[in-house]
Amino acid sequence: MARRTPNTRSLAGQAVLITGAARGIGAELARKAAARGARVALVGLEPELLAQVAAELGPEHLWVEADVTDADAMAAAVARAVDVFGGLDVVVANAGIAPMNTVATASARALARTVEVNLTGAMLTAHAALPAIAERRGHVLLISSAAAFSVLPGLSAYCAAKAGLERFGDVLRLEVAHRGVTVASAHPVWIDTDMVRDTKAALPTFKATLDRLPGPLGSYTSVSDCADALLGNLENRGRRVFVPRSVGVVAAWRQAIIGALGEKLVLVQARTAVPQLEEEIAALGGEEFGANSVERRRSAQ
Repeated sequence: MARRTPNTRSLAGQAVLITGAARGIGAELARKAAARGARVALVGLEPELLAQVAAELGPEHLWVEADVTDADAMAAAVARAVDVFGGLDVVVANAGIAPMNTVATASARALARTVEVNLTGAMLTAHAALPAIAERRGHVLLISSAAAFSVLPGLSAYCAAKAGLERFGDVLRLEVAHRGVTVASAHPVWIDTDMVRDTKAALPTFKATLDRLPGPLGSYTSVSDCADALLGNLENRGRRVFVPRSVGVVAAWRQAIIGALGEKLVLVQARTAVPQLEEEIAALGGEEFGANSVERRRSAQ
């Protein structure tokens, strides 16, 4: 997936900061970047796991416990990386959560927290890192999702946040181009992470819905392959990265997917799937299931 281009640059000696780096995509990307010679700062909310990954990478790497929704904490994390590495070349805003719940059954806090982590957290990460990134004419990679241009009942706040994150990246790219900074958004579909596996195991209706999704929207990608695709973007600094690449077709047809025809097709399944999903969520604690899902997965993407 990490397709080489004439503009590909080596990560050797580059300083890379990754949020949500304790597990999943973030941790795997850190491993692959370190293997290419990058020095990596791991940021997240699970200190024991962060320490384990950092120890695996070696003494030239570091970890910092920080909540991406805390502006002061993110500023301190960036400052720590700059102090240790002497600067910063790349930042990957990867931290995200995806609690499965409908608007009717979710708690207000769970809905707000989903947007707070996935959108506000990425914005605060970019804001904190931008001065250091600009000094080295570096690169910002925002981990959005195929949810930015598709719809799935039960993921309203997640879809909204990821769509907002894509647009944030498009505007940020224009704002920093004159400073030599590049900005990209990544759009994975279903990655085989703890977050996805846990949700499928807890909610049979969610799993059945995924199994019925057509084409790229129903595909699964390993964490390793996803990290390879993201690594390719860190090296070639393109504007978009789709995981798998066929998701790019979905992006090109987004208006049809979210338009009247696409909505009618989704409604056929939603009429029965949504009540079933809400029943399963109620059996797992109702509103509290959504709230607890947020907190359990704060550091996972």
